[in-house]
Amino acid sequence: MAIEVTVPRLGWSMDEGVFVEWLKDDGDLVDSGDMLFILEGEKAAEEIESFDSGVLRLLPDGPKPGDVVLVGQVVGFLCEQDEVPPTSCGDMVAPAMASVADLVADPASKIQEPFRQPDVETVTQTSTPISSKREDRIVATPRARRAAEKLGIDLIALMGTGKGGRIREQDVLAAESSARSVMSTTGAGGVTGNLQPHTTIRQTIARRMVAGVTNVAPVTLHVKADATNLVALRNFLKEDSVDCPSYNDMIIKFCAVALQQHPMLNAQWRDEGIFIPDVINISLAVDTEVGLMVPVVRDVSSKSLDEIVTNSRQLIEASQNRQITAGQMEDGTFTVSNLGAFGIEYFTPIINLPQCAILGIGAIRQEPIMDGSEVVNKDQLPFSLTFDHRIVDGAPAAKFLQTLCQLIAQPRQSMLQKLYARALTT
Repeated sequence: MAIEVTVPRLGWSMDEGVFVEWLKDDGDLVDSGDMLFILEGEKAAEEIESFDSGVLRLLPDGPKPGDVVLVGQVVGFLCEQDEVPPTSCGDMVAPAMASVADLVADPASKIQEPFRQPDVETVTQTSTPISSKREDRIVATPRARRAAEKLGIDLIALMGTGKGGRIREQDVLAAESSARSVMSTTGAGGVTGNLQPHTTIRQTIARRMVAGVTNVAPVTLHVKADATNLVALRNFLKEDSVDCPSYNDMIIKFCAVALQQHPMLNAQWRDEGIFIPDVINISLAVDTEVGLMVPVVRDVSSKSLDEIVTNSRQLIEASQNRQITAGQMEDGTFTVSNLGAFGIEYFTPIINLPQCAILGIGAIRQEPIMDGSEVVNKDQLPFSLTFDHRIVDGAPAAKFLQTLCQLIAQPRQSMLQKLYARALTT
């Protein structure tokens, strides 16, 4: 009996994706574990693995590269060697699929479980990151290769925007457009310029940013923490250790400690009530060439600072190399966003739904501060906390910041004392 090949869910909010290409041809023998096709979700493109074996049969009404497909949609079949394949993929789609538009309009009402997993009853595949190189050749989609050959574009000179740097047809077309005169378009008032179509990732970011402002009651508090001791400790560790934690790593750990004391900042709004997760998973905003990625450092409370350093570096590297998976960006309960490297002090971070709060981290600067009757220079670390006023009021949010500032001001007497006992006694 023919086995359906269906579209898996790459993220908890995903109900559709873009079909990129088949990795097998019609009539190819597929073994369990083979990669079947590439699916582009909201923030990542991934190779989809088969859990079954058989002869792949692609039908005329199956998806073509670039087509939008629904989660659970049948895209092909795995048949026995001499089996007559079905004549159509049909309209078979997994039931009860909430649309992305519905999620944006009312995300809390669509979430029934804190951390949704893929629908294993309708998905016969799983996903793994695309290797940046296959068989020592240029990684490009078939459509990109055909377009490059037709237009005389050398693929080796292109930077792909697909998963793992995969060159897509749109990359070839963009290169060809740049090679000739830039097409001019007229906007309001007769202004001419270059129109850049929205990418899937940009559209996803836009939807989430709008939802983070319109579907919550956002309030932002600003404060400065005395980071003098934190800076001194990190400078010591930098001389003493190759794997010195970044300020981000330290603050992620401090946030987990503070969230344990103020769990409502780790909560989520639901129509039926306020859900408080029993784990602290901190999302880390990462800037990449293709847009903002937000991988998740899981169960931060149980991790040592060394483990956080290793985990966050792996996630940042995977994000910047376009090898991050949708699963690595799920289940966050609190977010940190650091713009300090760009000299920014304060900003208004937007809540990453369905989370309650996001912490913006600014640049550390020395400032003259009154210390008793004297004026001394101290390192000041700006924080901007945006929280959902539906879940918590201003006072609890302020208390969270107060706890965080205390941890920053006295790191030697907090969790770092246990982690770096040798450094603190030297």
